[in-house]
Amino acid sequence: MDASPLRIVTYNVRYFGHMLKGLASTIGPKRRVAAALATLDPLPDVVCLQEVETSSLRSNIVHRPTRPGETQLEAFMERVEETFALQGRDMPYEAFYFRAHHYKLGELSLYTTGLAMLVNTRTLQVDKHNVEAPEHITHHHVQGLKERKQSRICAHMRVLRRDDQRAFHIFNTHLSLPTPFAREFWATRDKMGCGTNQLHEARKLTEFIQLHSKTEPFVVCGDFNSPPSSPVYRYLTGDAHLTCAQAAVGQINPTLSRAFPTAGFMHMRMHLDHLFSGGGVSWLDADETRPFGDLTSRFHGLSDHVPLIARFHLGAAAPPALIL
Repeated sequence: MDASPLRIVTYNVRYFGHMLKGLASTIGPKRRVAAALATLDPLPDVVCLQEVETSSLRSNIVHRPTRPGETQLEAFMERVEETFALQGRDMPYEAFYFRAHHYKLGELSLYTTGLAMLVNTRTLQVDKHNVEAPEHITHHHVQGLKERKQSRICAHMRVLRRDDQRAFHIFNTHLSLPTPFAREFWATRDKMGCGTNQLHEARKLTEFIQLHSKTEPFVVCGDFNSPPSSPVYRYLTGDAHLTCAQAAVGQINPTLSRAFPTAGFMHMRMHLDHLFSGGGVSWLDADETRPFGDLTSRFHGLSDHVPLIARFHLGAAAPPALIL
């Protein structure tokens, strides 16, 4: 076991538009999310974000860009810079954006979806990533609606720990909602994580993980739209042999679907976000993770999701292969 644990955050930020119910992005949530992340001690080595815009009507109608072509991630990183500067600290993060989908009306960009990763360059060195071509994992149950369905992707990055050059992989994703076009959708009371399309995407995701991680340690995180005990969760932790961070540290009972909500809509509470791992990763704690609705959380009210925050060890390095 290595001596220096790493810390990761995964967070669906809802386009930084929670104040306006997701209809438009505003500067306030960007500033408050940046401030909340900056107060974590120790600082995360990696921050994975879901539901981040590129640039569109929704992202710009209230928060006007400070310069032509400014993206939502760039606007957020300006708030991160601002937060660290006010605290008299250097900002250590480099940001990467993984674009998923683009909805247009003529030449007008209505909204765009994507994922982001923030890497702490003091502790990690980026080796490679798939920013230019994120892996598409969308399952199109109805081919006629293929162009209208929101694309789902997996962002991938291989990083090296600076103190010893140990490599590991980060996979960030956001699975689809269950499709209503399948018979199973109407046959079950609990819909989330039961969609046939979601299971197809989970399989594509794990195939992509296996292809790129090989024998190296990896972490998989994001909004899976699937609670513990659901078919998608059981597939990932069973057939795919992934380890759930919250279950590993005793924060959740994986047989209970609603005991630790990570998202909320009106009066509904759901556990949709997860941190998984493989390849020798060992989870240490998830002490800063709070359930949705916890008023003591520094992230309370900033999104319709809460972040998952956990520390992990990479474990012992694999022995070098014998050359015969």
